[in-house]
Amino acid sequence: MTRSGTPTRAERVYGELRADILAGRKLPGQRLPFAELTERYGASMGVVREALTRLTAEGLVESEPQYGYRVRRISSGDLRHLTEARCAIETLVLRMAVEHGGVAWESEVLAAHHRLERTPTMCAEDPDRLSDDWVIAHAGYHNALLDGCPNPRLRAVAGSLRDSAELYRRWSLPLGGEDRDVAGEHRAILNAVLAHDPDAATAVYTRHLQHTTNVLLAHPELLAPPDDPPPEATGQGVDAAVDAAGP
Repeated sequence: MTRSGTPTRAERVYGELRADILAGRKLPGQRLPFAELTERYGASMGVVREALTRLTAEGLVESEPQYGYRVRRISSGDLRHLTEARCAIETLVLRMAVEHGGVAWESEVLAAHHRLERTPTMCAEDPDRLSDDWVIAHAGYHNALLDGCPNPRLRAVAGSLRDSAELYRRWSLPLGGEDRDVAGEHRAILNAVLAHDPDAATAVYTRHLQHTTNVLLAHPELLAPPDDPPPEATGQGVDAAVDAAGP
């Protein structure tokens, strides 16, 4: 950042490339050749290399000796394990929220769902990609659902798992196309919650989580080879996703 408060060229390129990856404009496994990036972002090779190095440290980009850089690929094993953990933990937290949450919690869930339902899902300028406002509203709705759980430790674990899935989630909606009614899924969860039916709420929530996984697994061209190790769970990639979804 310069003294005037404006981003430096290196920060600008890093921010724009990072946003393109998180928005799905750069797909999992896509090569990131220097020539293309320098032209797209109007920067020198040194500035682009600095941005790629930072994104590699965050877990959003992979570096391959002699091949250069590419967007982080999806590990099918990691995705399945993450989904299994989310279905176990988040549904437990949701069940406790339905059983213990009061009128104030229900009001927050209703308000969060209203914001989500009234927020355009896709970018007006880029209709094939998720709107940043929708990403924020979506996170707000899911956070509101789980906030009714009286156990802060369980809420923290559930939140960490949700953060870990941010990249998968962002990529799944554009890939899912018209075959998925995400708004209907969110509405079904809300209806079960307001009906005070923990069994129905956890069932529709589980289907909601599993659908995201199924969409990505249906695109083997985006998956890392089976013998590749899964992405390291350093937490750095999670921080990147959380930052992008923040206000």
